[in-house]
Amino acid sequence: MLSKHFKLERRHTSIRIELIAGLTTFLTMAYIIAVNPAILSATGMDKQALVAVTCIMSGGSSIAVGLLANAPIAMAPGLGLNSIFAYLVVSEKMDWPTALGVVFIAGCFFLILTGLGLRRRIVEAIPTSLISAIGVGIGLFITFIGLQDLGLIVNSEATLVGAGTLSPNVLIGILGLLVMVYLEIKNVPGSLLAGIVVATIAAIIFRRIELPGQYVSSSLDINPIAFKLNIIGALKWGFFGSIFTFMFIDMFDSIGTLVACCHKAGMADEQGRIRGMDKLLGIDAIATIFGAFLGTSPTTAYAESAAGIEQGGRTGLTSLVAGILFLLALLFVPIVEVVPKYATAPALVMVGLFMAREVKRIDFANMEEAFPSFIIMVMIALSYSISTGLAFGFVSFTLIKTVLGKAREIKPAMWVIAALSVLFLSIDQVPALIEYLRSLA
Repeated sequence: MLSKHFKLERRHTSIRIELIAGLTTFLTMAYIIAVNPAILSATGMDKQALVAVTCIMSGGSSIAVGLLANAPIAMAPGLGLNSIFAYLVVSEKMDWPTALGVVFIAGCFFLILTGLGLRRRIVEAIPTSLISAIGVGIGLFITFIGLQDLGLIVNSEATLVGAGTLSPNVLIGILGLLVMVYLEIKNVPGSLLAGIVVATIAAIIFRRIELPGQYVSSSLDINPIAFKLNIIGALKWGFFGSIFTFMFIDMFDSIGTLVACCHKAGMADEQGRIRGMDKLLGIDAIATIFGAFLGTSPTTAYAESAAGIEQGGRTGLTSLVAGILFLLALLFVPIVEVVPKYATAPALVMVGLFMAREVKRIDFANMEEAFPSFIIMVMIALSYSISTGLAFGFVSFTLIKTVLGKAREIKPAMWVIAALSVLFLSIDQVPALIEYLRSLA
């Protein structure tokens, strides 16, 4: 029944491979169970309730992707989007129920755009070279995050970033990384998962982490934050910038991740169009709306899904497994939290390596394609934002074509993307510009 529903034979995979892939995806994403509540609780939201909602939304949305879209893509409350949520509450002087209302309105816009087919057209308007650049850029971004979690890259006041010391935690993480590399060379399935397990066991042996006093979670109640959103309060003109920011970042973060991961999973047809993209985008939009009702920032596709894809995940069974594990984590949060970041970090480094292979698809001899592609790759990693990198790349691509007199080669949807990108990049400067014009008057 599983083989027939998920079309395992057609996609050249098996139940065992999908199970390993799903577990790998879950382990590389499990940090969000602790990180999302830690960030959002700064707004005054109940932390224990946030733990429960994070597990529910991650599990529910990932299962929906598996059953409805048959794609190996897991979803969860977006990292970065939750920081913007917390920032809104502080900077815009709105309370968290109003911020949830902003998320709800943005989710409704997503759903409308998806229903009209505009989000799919946006995806199909992106040139092939830029699609490859998105994959490479996300790979570099994931690698950067992995090296930070591992402790090999640290903050530096002089140079922004620098090399960390070879502490016991870093050495344990490197051990896990070496295991992954060795098993990959030997073509052993489940190499990333094996490396995570080895590093975690080593951390326990050398007493770098402690086993939890209890293995089963205490009662987790979502009532303190569920259904508390204030939609009417969010319908103020002054909050339009916040709604647009959420909409743009969530849209292009999810588009970038879906394009890169789905191409890696072999879900693109001969024309480069991704099968089931409308379903994936629809689930993304609905998950954001449901998340606002339950009490969390926008839910989106996770680039860490590439870890499961690299382990052979090709169907929705991978995301189904990951989703079920997120729901089970409701009962066993203490056990999940035992796995340290430096144990899962090597998997992100390896995923970055795998995704960087897409660079060979970019024609660097053609400057019209090379420059926008390069900007996307560099800016995604260095700006620490997928959407910012895409915005710079899309604008530069449109400008170059226009200056060269090749504006007719640009698809109509690409003009819309460029306009939205300009608005996104400049919207934070509007208050400063208004203040400057007032000073001149």
